Amino acid sequence: MGVEAYKAAREFLLAKRGDYDAAYRDFRWPELDQFNWALDWFDAELARGEAANRVALKIVGDGAASLTFAELSERSNRVANGLRALGVKRGDRILLMLGNVAPLWEMMLAAMKLGAVVIPATTLLTPIDLADRFERGRARHIVAAAGEAAKFEGFDPSLTRIAVGDAPEGWHAYSKLLDSPAAFTPDGVTQADDPMLLYFTSGTTAKPKLVLHSHRSYPVGHLTTIYVLGLQPGDVHLNISSPGWAKHAWSCFFAPWIAGATIFITNQPRFNARYLLDAVVANEVTTLCAPPTVWRMLIQEDLKARKTKLREVLAAGEPLNPEVIEQVEKAWGLTIRDFYGQTETTTQVGNPPGQPVKPGSMGRPLPGYKIRLLDADDRDAEEGEICIALDQRPAALMRGYQQEDGSIAAIAGEVYRTGDVASRDADGYLTYVGRADDVFKASDYRISPFELESVLIEHPAVAEAAVVPAPDPVRLAVPKAYVMLTASGKPDRETALSIFRHLRGRLAPFKRIRRIEFADLPKTISGKIRRVELRRDEEKRASENQRGPGEFREEDFPELVQG
Repeated sequence: MGVEAYKAAREFLLAKRGDYDAAYRDFRWPELDQFNWALDWFDAELARGEAANRVALKIVGDGAASLTFAELSERSNRVANGLRALGVKRGDRILLMLGNVAPLWEMMLAAMKLGAVVIPATTLLTPIDLADRFERGRARHIVAAAGEAAKFEGFDPSLTRIAVGDAPEGWHAYSKLLDSPAAFTPDGVTQADDPMLLYFTSGTTAKPKLVLHSHRSYPVGHLTTIYVLGLQPGDVHLNISSPGWAKHAWSCFFAPWIAGATIFITNQPRFNARYLLDAVVANEVTTLCAPPTVWRMLIQEDLKARKTKLREVLAAGEPLNPEVIEQVEKAWGLTIRDFYGQTETTTQVGNPPGQPVKPGSMGRPLPGYKIRLLDADDRDAEEGEICIALDQRPAALMRGYQQEDGSIAAIAGEVYRTGDVASRDADGYLTYVGRADDVFKASDYRISPFELESVLIEHPAVAEAAVVPAPDPVRLAVPKAYVMLTASGKPDRETALSIFRHLRGRLAPFKRIRRIEFADLPKTISGKIRRVELRRDEEKRASENQRGPGEFREEDFPELVQG
């Protein structure tokens, strides 16, 4: 059966921990026809094996919980039966918008058992964002915190609404689902290529792209993630990322439970590095993965004073500063290892345990991935766009992008293009260079300039705009808009405040433009905006600690911050 091939591939990578050459040379993706990870792996192997009474999920802080593999198996069975009674069936799409609370994990497992498709959504989304997800994502069911119910007012009344907490009128209480029978029987087999997850990810167009993953691509694909994280059975793994984004599914769901490790979550109203470190010590966390923004906050604390059980420390999202890596090494004797992947894939490139780590490099291609760097003429080069060869297509690659009509665009050709550029050294290590397009990261969130520009030009005073990253010591970058005003627009404080308010009403907090500069936009002879020139100006100003002429920043407006 498929699960046996899956188990064998997992055991192979666990056995080759520290032996990169053998793992890369000999690993093969398991061949699967029928596979349901929640039933065939989580229930059959973890919840009924030697790990059954081991803690699978531990949450401290808000929503505190501690559940074993056996308990989660039964609870997700009950939820699946409760969803079925409400009319949720195979292939239906469920928008799941929850924070780090136990029902999030129960729902993921339950939906998988039913064969329903989950659309993960961050609680930062606005009603406008959510309306887009329902329309293009074709969702028919909602599971959200009761406090988020107002965001769905005016939506199709036929939608199934399920609330975690005190259910408002018209919503079903999530707690009632747990009153359903504890034994679950699937309505049929799950094909490995059946759809399982639909992610919205920022691209170069105004609207996010829809990434469709299957019961093969993530449950099987994240074998590479357990390898690069260095996870082992019995580990306690803490990953810092928010629900609704692919990285949360990577390291707060699939990878730890593929390894048979405990997922550990710390909930705090506002991030506090000292609280996080105390939790790492008190709960004997063994593996920690955090974005560079968090690592830069952690080193402000006295790391040497914390006697941790950490064995592996990792970062992902963008390269870490060498001084951050050095401080962690001095305090804990551990090297922060970097890795790289996308919503459309799993971990493609990384620094597995036991391998030399080169500062600034994101590592080498991981088992199961054949990586090529192609230049502008599609020739193999030492610097070029990161591409995945499809002659041996990775199981981890998405099924494709969902189109406006609901069809899935097949991935054709010899390679899959990531849109990211890297360079390769003589030892095969890859170093991230930047985006082939203009998407950038701010506080570990992917930001689409075109999406923000589309909102900007809705303001009556804005004629044209270009959004670029402005370097920031904590967030890595913040979105900055260069704005060309209409004839009636005035480049003054009042106009800047009006634009900031306009943006606040239309953008989720992680997308907000934090700086505005009134200026003419540099363009090519064909009329295209030269964002590369604006980026260069921002980097130069940051190095000289200067503002641009005519620049206004969000913090310049107390009335905006207070509001």
